[in-house]
Amino acid sequence: MRHESITTSAPAARVAVGSGLPFAALPLVGRIGIAAIFLLSGFSKLSAPAYMIGYIRSAGLPLPEVALGVAIFVEIVGGLALIAGYRTRLVAAALALFSVVTAFGFHADLADQNQFIHFFKNIAMAGGLLQVVAFGAGAYSVDNRRR
Repeated sequence: MRHESITTSAPAARVAVGSGLPFAALPLVGRIGIAAIFLLSGFSKLSAPAYMIGYIRSAGLPLPEVALGVAIFVEIVGGLALIAGYRTRLVAAALALFSVVTAFGFHADLADQNQFIHFFKNIAMAGGLLQVVAFGAGAYSVDNRRR
């Protein structure tokens, strides 16, 4: 994958941005940052399944045990795949969709400030994931090594 240099104007000098090793590592750092919330959420669901089943049931979803299993799978496997950069665009798209669905399914009471924050956190995560869909995994990824 080729990265183009972007030149910015600074008052005293022109600085090249977007080239070299530190720049190449940024997509990996970003993927780790985005994946962290999915991994933490997935493992927290594993640690309190009864609570989560009750929460899913209170949202009115059918088959809360199945929904919990799907959520844990998506969050943990998706988070790990995102970090590894494995099928990154597909995984990022699935996680973006999951984020939007859970925003509307569990955090749509925008009159509640906590739910308001969680709703827009999920929407922001989806936005970041769509950047990954658009631009790919970057240099440090399984996807890049398979080519």
